[in-house]
Amino acid sequence: MKAVVDIVIIGAGMAGLCASVEAAAAGANVIVLEKQPHIGGSSLLSGCFMAFAGTEFQKKLGITDSAESLVQDMLHVGQYKNDRTLIETYGHHQLDTYNWLVEKGVQFKDCQAVSGHTNPRGHTIVPDQAINTLKDRAIEHGAKIYTDALVTRLEKVNDRVARVHVTYGDHSYVVEARKGIIITSGGFSRSEDLLEQFAPGLTNTIRLGGAGNTGDGIRLACDQGAWLRDTPYLKGTYGFHQSSTNDNKRQAHTFYKGGIIVNEQGERFVNESMSYKLLGDAALQQSNQCTFQLWDQTIMDKGVKGDALYDFASLYELGLMEQAESIEALAKIVGVPPSSLQQTVWSYNEAVDTENDVLGRTTLTHTFGKPTKIATAPFYAMRTSTAMLATYAGISVNEKAEVLNPFSESIPGLFAAGEVVGGFHGAGYMTGSSLGKAAIFGRIAAKQAIQQSYIEEALV
Repeated sequence: MKAVVDIVIIGAGMAGLCASVEAAAAGANVIVLEKQPHIGGSSLLSGCFMAFAGTEFQKKLGITDSAESLVQDMLHVGQYKNDRTLIETYGHHQLDTYNWLVEKGVQFKDCQAVSGHTNPRGHTIVPDQAINTLKDRAIEHGAKIYTDALVTRLEKVNDRVARVHVTYGDHSYVVEARKGIIITSGGFSRSEDLLEQFAPGLTNTIRLGGAGNTGDGIRLACDQGAWLRDTPYLKGTYGFHQSSTNDNKRQAHTFYKGGIIVNEQGERFVNESMSYKLLGDAALQQSNQCTFQLWDQTIMDKGVKGDALYDFASLYELGLMEQAESIEALAKIVGVPPSSLQQTVWSYNEAVDTENDVLGRTTLTHTFGKPTKIATAPFYAMRTSTAMLATYAGISVNEKAEVLNPFSESIPGLFAAGEVVGGFHGAGYMTGSSLGKAAIFGRIAAKQAIQQSYIEEALV
């Protein structure tokens, strides 16, 4: 059985839905194929942040920010291993995309400084609200969204990728895309074979991420000649309690509010202001991969109710954090040497006073905020692990979201956006840039596909 449309989008997360709204609103005949029973994918499991600068939301909070600052932060956090052209494209389109999302009905609840930000620019969404709003807008504009639709192969017609082979409802179909195919199927955090191949050092991580993130889109693109980028920089995400699951993603970043991180010897081993991807690397190098976040009541009071990263009180109520009136007592509860932990906290507090931290910490996160002493009882600790949540490596694309071959030539008819794409984050990760790039480049992919000439040859 065969169907003919203008654009086929593979995957119904943030990138795929933004692409579908953009394309359908422009009059294109669009279908979205999602292999899971429900839409949303990893976007529903995200930390809820989107990185935008110069927004009306920031201005209302008195925050001065710019696209230039955002671009420089992303390059710096990525250790300049990321593709500057992609980052500058993000910077050029980010404010327009923020305004577009607001216009479509996506609600932004707060704006905070999170990992890698010079200024507070982590605009928080409620993932369910954002995903369902974009779905509704896509359907209103005429896009058709199919779940339980598994794409098995892509096929070229006259050297252009134009056919999608899909299994849906016990039947196999061929869908012909006259203008373009956009891959937005997420990463491969749930593919043990791809993780073993590309990231064997991440064996001892909690496995999270969308259930459908098994690398399908990467395989489909590679079959058509795509190149991959950033696989050497695959990293886990630090901050999870070891009991975390997709349904209960128990995560805290007390260290970005002023907490410290220690190992089972009670010693600090990393500058806590770094990207939580780099913190994850450092934590995996500790004996038994055993680490703890440690903080005091002053930091506890900086928690944000309902926030995915900063709702400390809720995690405490779940019994996931330990509390004691002294550092010595806390050390005994969590099983680290009391004298060592006391010395660690004393040395850290002295470094806060002298601004001469042995590990180089001078801020709360990236270049934002000033550390404070851990001195106000009660004191808290949470055993913390690294999770494989999102892969942030994959298909090579250019600034037009066109998929590239090993010679940096675009593959006609094929586009990609979102987590499935590589080359964007480099060696680090700035919070909010994943959902941000999904929205921005999902729209770019749609706009580029719309401009393509109809493939009449595909209709025979």
